[in-house]
Amino acid sequence: MIRDYISARWIKTNKVYTETSEKQVYYFSMEFLLGRILNTNLINTGLLDTCQTALAELGIDLAGLEQQEPDAGLGNGGLGRLAACFLDSMAALGLPGHGTGIRYKYGLFEQRIVDQQQVELPDNWLKDGYIWEYRKADKAVTVKFGGTVQMRRINGRLTFEHSGFEAVRAVPYDVPIIGYGNNTVNTLRLWNAEPIQAEFDLACFNRGEYLKAVEYKHWVERVSMILYPDDNYDEGRSLRLRQQYFFVSAGVQSIIRRFKKTGLPIRQLADKVAIHINDTHPAVAIPELMRILLDEEGLSWDAAWDITTRTVSYTNHTIMPEALEKWPEVMFKAQLPRIYLIVEEINKRYCNEVLTKCFCRQEQLAGIAIIAGGNINMAHLAVVGSHSVNGVAAIHTEILKKHLLQPFYQLHPGKFNNKTNGITHRRWLIKANPGLARLLNDTIGECWIKHPGDLINVLQYRDDPAFKQQIAAVKQHNKALLASYIKNKYGLTIDPCAIFDVQIKRIHAYKRQLLNIFHIMDLYNRLRQDPACDIVPRTFIFAGKAAPGYYIAKQVIKLINMLAEQINRDPVIREKIKVVFLENYSVSLGELVFPAADVSEQISTASKEASGTGNMKFMMNGALTIGTLDGANVEIKNAVGAENIFIFGLTAEEVMTFYRQGGYSVWDVYNKDERLKTILNQLINGSVRGAQEEFRSLYDSLLYNNDEYFVLKDFSAYVDAQTLLDNAFRDQAGWLGSSIHNIAKAGIFSSDRSIREYADDIWKIRPVIIPG
Repeated sequence: MIRDYISARWIKTNKVYTETSEKQVYYFSMEFLLGRILNTNLINTGLLDTCQTALAELGIDLAGLEQQEPDAGLGNGGLGRLAACFLDSMAALGLPGHGTGIRYKYGLFEQRIVDQQQVELPDNWLKDGYIWEYRKADKAVTVKFGGTVQMRRINGRLTFEHSGFEAVRAVPYDVPIIGYGNNTVNTLRLWNAEPIQAEFDLACFNRGEYLKAVEYKHWVERVSMILYPDDNYDEGRSLRLRQQYFFVSAGVQSIIRRFKKTGLPIRQLADKVAIHINDTHPAVAIPELMRILLDEEGLSWDAAWDITTRTVSYTNHTIMPEALEKWPEVMFKAQLPRIYLIVEEINKRYCNEVLTKCFCRQEQLAGIAIIAGGNINMAHLAVVGSHSVNGVAAIHTEILKKHLLQPFYQLHPGKFNNKTNGITHRRWLIKANPGLARLLNDTIGECWIKHPGDLINVLQYRDDPAFKQQIAAVKQHNKALLASYIKNKYGLTIDPCAIFDVQIKRIHAYKRQLLNIFHIMDLYNRLRQDPACDIVPRTFIFAGKAAPGYYIAKQVIKLINMLAEQINRDPVIREKIKVVFLENYSVSLGELVFPAADVSEQISTASKEASGTGNMKFMMNGALTIGTLDGANVEIKNAVGAENIFIFGLTAEEVMTFYRQGGYSVWDVYNKDERLKTILNQLINGSVRGAQEEFRSLYDSLLYNNDEYFVLKDFSAYVDAQTLLDNAFRDQAGWLGSSIHNIAKAGIFSSDRSIREYADDIWKIRPVIIPG
């Protein structure tokens, strides 16, 4: 019904975009973590109440029906969820903006916890098809890999002939993205890799070469098989590169084909099209656009480069080295020979320009070169080939300018700007927390739904006892729902009146789940020594996936689960603390957890988390943050005030100062803090039941590998902040006041605000009214 309802709007949206010739933006991202979208589509079309009532009359529970929809396996973490929130906001604001990505057959993986360890299973989310997608075989394009490139001069012009390549057919599957309360329906285009030649080589088969007979088909299908193949091996890295070029080439070809139908000259492309690359994964869009403009449109280098740099913009999401992609030059050249030649030329021209203008000396070029040391630096390519480079939180952008990309900032200060991330309140408040949404509607009206900044009007009720009671009742209801889920799935009973302390995010050393674990171990040690120890009962909730090849992260998951089993079964501590690891974290699971949380753990090493969006989701649902001055935590603190957040630990500048000095004295901290001594020794002495020497790798990473992420250095400050939090929770009136304060200030972290800033400052696009 919803598909039929929106199809006419979708057709009209595209028709109006074509007729008005308005500029459109195409958001390229390796991930789009959509979650289930039936309920969101009902909310956005205004049909939720109608359908709920009608189904109830038939004895059908809409909430149960929604469970039949799979979470689309198109992403993993914050990068993909941000992209999904951005698409939602573009449509809600009536902006002509679309997504471009890959239609992964299996997504990342389905996480199971077996014997306390993460086990990865295929996430076969497409086994029954995907109701929201529309296959557009007539819009398929060809993407070429490998082969050789011959340069020829024809009529005085240098031409490039690509031969001996392997071709892949890129078939688009379009998903409608529905605007809230308007008639806009934008498009998420997902590309599927399919064979362009015969899928089965009968001649090979008849010669007995059975594997070779289907080798090409399997080679092609691997391109869109899974998200983030393990890159610990060359074949995995090579596949990642093919994936990136596959969807970028398909997307850029599609954009150019659509643009040429307007009849406008290709030189006007940047006036009508914006291409945004979400992190470095789609950075090959720059040389791919150059390839089309040079080889297919016949433009000069200077004209093509001018169009490309005015069309493309880039968001940096991290300062972590492993996420700042570098491809081996040999691999890149073998996979993408024509693209390599263009990158090589971009690098040569840029380096010559910098040298000519005396910006740096020859020996300094490696710091800005795109090709250096046998690698191609994709972050450098993204900066050089874009007209805008933005960070995703104020502190992150400053780190880019002062440290990570300092040479580029000195050369091109006008390119750099900040766009703090945001989340769509339509999913993370209206959908995830309908009880709170109804309370807000009853209290301040529905204005905040279209204008989330109006949540500030809730602030006048901060000290209203009746409103506090209502807020408390909503929170208690949400906690009871989560407790029921945990009981049904894991057989564990948790107290809804305890503090729900939550850390849900990708498992990574810099996100410091270990710091959280060490606090739990310290609490457990104290309770074992003194079961009458006066603490507020607390349930610690974890969720998140570790990359399959990331051994340390998988050990952290195992430690959490082994501790949970030991603590949850210990009668001595009188159930004052519980630990839960929720397996297979997803958007849908997040929608259950965020509204139930009392405490939001945002404890990454300062300077490492670009922004975070989980912190915003917790805040919008009334949880209080305990965290470092990292990413958007800084802006959350500025918004809510120091009295409504629990900040601890080293600052970003202090962390970077320690890095410049080669670290800090780990053993000094260890020797001065008996709590840490005890905890670290428990990792290797069998105190964690059944784990003699099991966690030696974690022990060594802290004490012998110099504690790269300052877990031990920040431990004491973290425990002190947790003590303050425990005391604050005892004053329920004060706690609820702070919770209300956080909700009231959350409007500025809506993705509607973020997207308006992108649209006005970077993309230069404006809303288009789609008539009913």
